[in-house]
Amino acid sequence: MPAETLLALTAFALSAVWTPGPNNAMLAASGATFGWRATLPHAFGVALGFPLMLFLVALGLGEVFQRSPAFREALAWLGLGVMLYLAWRVATATTTGTTTTGAASGQTGSRPLGFVEASGFQWVNPKAWVMCIATAATYASGETPVIEAGIAAAVFALAGLTSSQGWTLFGTAMARLLGRGWGLRAFNAAMGGLLALSALWLVLG
Repeated sequence: MPAETLLALTAFALSAVWTPGPNNAMLAASGATFGWRATLPHAFGVALGFPLMLFLVALGLGEVFQRSPAFREALAWLGLGVMLYLAWRVATATTTGTTTTGAASGQTGSRPLGFVEASGFQWVNPKAWVMCIATAATYASGETPVIEAGIAAAVFALAGLTSSQGWTLFGTAMARLLGRGWGLRAFNAAMGGLLALSALWLVLG
């Protein structure tokens, strides 16, 4: 991959993973509710699950997605349902306190997403599909598909590690600022609302 293409891909990856979206809204809410340490599996699931998806899409799965309207339609509605459910979980997540290390204590009726759950969510996240297909179509020449897919996945993995940690730490900072009462509940409600609106916009827009 030429150096200028790699630089353009890196800039695109950083922009794509840092801008607000379903993953980042959930990470911020989880960081605020459960703390940085408890959210680590979720963060790593996002940061590493998407690059794996990108690698497979760049190798040819994206062509199946583009050529099958029925598959796209089913995936879109499945993604909408999953994201609305997660939006409700985010909006109603509660805790009663945090430890000095930023890990939540006294959790009531909610828990952070695990690594496998966060990784699997990428496959029903419409934004993830858009990012994958745009990346494969723009930055892959097709001359060495495995190498190009691996490079793109590695770039997004490094970018995703920065953004997933950044949004989680943003959430933990908001928790310290807002406290554990109505302020945190309002923040979670806002993140849940953002997730629901992004789901509706991605699928129905």
